Parts: sequence; C-alpha cells; structure tokens
Amino acid sequence: MITAIGDLDASNAAEFVDYALQDVERTKRLTLDLTGVDFFATAGFSALHTLNVRCASAGVQWVLVPSNAVRRLMQICDPDSTLPVANTMSAALRLLAADQRRLLKLVTEPSEGLGE
Repeated sequence: MITAIGDLDASNAAEFVDYALQDVERTKRLTLDLTGVDFFATAGFSALHTLNVRCASAGVQWVLVPSNAVRRLMQICDPDSTLPVANTMSAALRLLAADQRRLLKLVTEPSEGLGE
C-alpha cells in the first residue's frame, strides 16, 4: 500500500509514479491511499493514467482510494470510471482479493484419468 498526502501536481507527479512503481516486479497487487491528498491537479490524473498503463503491462492489479479533491478531478477527467477506484481502504482490499480469486479460477483443473 502506498499512501500520499498533501498536493499531487506537476512538481511531484513523475516522482509519485516512479515511487509507486519501484516494486512493481515483486508484487501483483497495488493499493493507493490518496485520502490525504488535499490538492490534485491534472498532472496527478496523468500520473494515475501512466500508473494504470504500466500496471496493466506488468500484470499488476491496482486500486486507488481517492480523497474528495481526487474524486472531483476524476469526475471530469475520467467520467467513464476507467480507473479502478474504491470508496474505502477495506473495499479496495476486498476488490483486489476478488480480482485475485477470479484470476485463479481461470486456471483449469487437470482432468482425472488424463493420460491413462
């Protein structure tokens, strides 16, 4: 889980993405707690879009929990809700767990008696 507080804007958006992705090879799930973000600029949204693309490429399931400031800008920049969002941290963790279970179900079980 990564927690951000304060402002997320052009002065720190690239650093935020780099920090969030530094361990992406070692994990398959990422939770962003942005509930402490007071100011969220369009550069912050661009950072989330970049994060989304990079996580998709790496096969990482991720979800963010927005503050009111983040939620307001996302209503404008992401009206179709393409980014994974949960209203609470517990909902975010349940969402990631559900995604993990769904992925596990895609693996077929070997048939009994195969090769006999």
